[in-house]
Amino acid sequence: MLSVAVLISGTGSNLRALLDAAADPSYPARIVVVGADREADGLAHAEEFGIPSFTVPWSGHTSREAWGAELDAQLRVWQPDLIVLSGLMRLLPPAVVSAWSPRIVNTHPAYLPEFPGAHGVRDALAAGATQTGASVIVVDDGVDTGPVLAQERVPVLPGDTEHSLHERIKPVERRLLIDVVRRIAEGGLDLGTVRDRPRSASS
Repeated sequence: MLSVAVLISGTGSNLRALLDAAADPSYPARIVVVGADREADGLAHAEEFGIPSFTVPWSGHTSREAWGAELDAQLRVWQPDLIVLSGLMRLLPPAVVSAWSPRIVNTHPAYLPEFPGAHGVRDALAAGATQTGASVIVVDDGVDTGPVLAQERVPVLPGDTEHSLHERIKPVERRLLIDVVRRIAEGGLDLGTVRDRPRSASS
């Protein structure tokens, strides 16, 4: 059984999807702890499912490295097999990435390496793209530059707004994430080999 820690900053919609999936006894992963960088609304999902949680507030730390050191210490208490970033709006410090790599995955609302960064949906619309997508990647020291584990195209429809497009991308992100975690747990996806993968599955 794969043990998973999930880190959030907001409502934790991907967290909720993973919790629902893991509630099925046949799903080969279990969430053992949920962490946040603030008093995030998504912590309520952990409470509902009886999952322990912790908060490492960004405020009160003198540097990103100091914040990362406390986050790393909290994670080490639980020793998860995998860390999932579910809307965590902080870049992990290099020391944290190095300590847990390649066992950190994240979702992104674009077909990477297209439109990386915090505004992937907005950037796709601004570029006049006719399609974008969703990706699940391994986290590295860059911004959405890690190896791609899974991705899927999502069309941009006439009249789409940032909100409407993002709402169509979110279910794809959740489905891909649930499948990636399953494949890791079942041994069908070996994170030990991902450093040799191309940045994009289409490259």
